[in-house]
Amino acid sequence: MVSEAPKVPKRIAAVIINSLKGGVVPRIGLPYVTVGREREIQALLHDLDLVADGGASFRFLVGRYGAGKSFLLQTIRTHAMGNGFVVADADLSPERRLQGGQGQGLATYRELIRNLSTKTRPEGGALQLVLDRWVAALREQPDPEAALATQLAPIQELVCGFDFTRVLRLYRTATLEGNEELRAGVVKWLRGEFRTKTEARGELGVNACITDDTWYEYLKLFAQFLVGAGYQGLIVLVDELVNLYKIPNATSRQYNYEKILTMYNDTLQGKARHLGIIMGGTPQSVEDRRRGVFSYEALRSRLTQGRFASTGLSDMLAPVIHLEPLSYEELLVLIEKLADIHAGYFGYERTLTEAQLVSFLQVEFGRVGADTHLTPREVIRDFIELLDIVCQNPGADVDALLRTDAFSGAVAAAPAVAAGEKDVDPAFAEFTI
Repeated sequence: MVSEAPKVPKRIAAVIINSLKGGVVPRIGLPYVTVGREREIQALLHDLDLVADGGASFRFLVGRYGAGKSFLLQTIRTHAMGNGFVVADADLSPERRLQGGQGQGLATYRELIRNLSTKTRPEGGALQLVLDRWVAALREQPDPEAALATQLAPIQELVCGFDFTRVLRLYRTATLEGNEELRAGVVKWLRGEFRTKTEARGELGVNACITDDTWYEYLKLFAQFLVGAGYQGLIVLVDELVNLYKIPNATSRQYNYEKILTMYNDTLQGKARHLGIIMGGTPQSVEDRRRGVFSYEALRSRLTQGRFASTGLSDMLAPVIHLEPLSYEELLVLIEKLADIHAGYFGYERTLTEAQLVSFLQVEFGRVGADTHLTPREVIRDFIELLDIVCQNPGADVDALLRTDAFSGAVAAAPAVAAGEKDVDPAFAEFTI
């Protein structure tokens, strides 16, 4: 039985189809294609409640390339923005780390601030919007000066808080006076774009700037400040931990893992407020005791799974969430949703039957090594290719196509199906679904 097609706006449908076919996660429209992951999502939504109440949280999402890490991160991003949080996300890379001697940590901070997003600015670049909302909220107070002092007093007492609050005061003054040059200077400072203290002092009169060593302190300050601006808190999403695993120098790797330990301890010990951090990585990048996160003993002892957790009995309150593969039934629901979205976008009546959807999955799961290496990303990519072929060739016999050696051969040739994760070409793993 063919279900009624969901009413997906064409713009969103185009993003969903093009992104998924290209192997990347769409930044909009995720609710239309989200299936499964209820337990993981509920666990992370519980963290959002904790952050909104003034606490802090830290989680690792661990799964193979293409298993759903980035998809789940983007799903939580959408939930968080819809519930009044500000979200900052960044992918680590050789140029963006958590700590580095050549500005790599500051580069990650800049990427996070560049991608700062809210419900009304989900595509990023929301820093100035947040600042303007804060100034507007102060104007509505009976005594704006007293409200400002009350709001900034607890922030000023934190590490780097004096300079941070001074810059915020500058922004408010510049807004009230219509000084656009000063406003732009403050935004530049908050983005971490001043290279030296001298430069910051010359433009703003502030004898400090955000550096490789202090950027995380400023994220904590931002989280506290955002509550005063009318938000629930700050959620920080960091993906591609594998790029820390790939750092060739052991000392540099350890410095990065030490930064993770600092973040982890801060959130769990109550040193950070209104801050949630989620990091995504492969099992190897986290659990490898020679180069991964677990190579740092202080982290391994905190994050290692206990004796009682096992497959099917995962502890969703633990700091590390291991993503289990989507079930056959969940994949069937997913491809049915995609078939409806594809038909709605291209304006044709969906003809694929449920029996044909089942046949498609049988072909996919019939690959050599599919039981251990097949990922949702590969299934989705192959299915959209099938939909495109059927759409462009209305007279095509779908059942015959699924039986052809040509289609089966193309499917079997997909990367990483019959190879272990360590053999996956990193080019295929830049974006994960």
